[in-house]
Amino acid sequence: MRRYDLRHLANDFEKRLSELCDELSQGEVAIFLFEVRDFNNVQKAIDCVLNRGDELLNSLRFNEVDWSIVVRRAK
Repeated sequence: MRRYDLRHLANDFEKRLSELCDELSQGEVAIFLFEVRDFNNVQKAIDCVLNRGDELLNSLRFNEVDWSIVVRRAK
């Protein structure tokens, strides 16, 4: 399992999230942490994962401003 911190990217984390998912092996799980300045970011992250065909295992608020998602690489 890998852990990636995307908080430094603010609202522009989708491209990097997809690139990092590409680096995962089939079936590998990763945790992504990103900042929620706007709750649309949560939906953007979920849409990114699902549109790739990967599996979203968990999505939860980490603290007041951070959100984490757990993803399993499907392809």
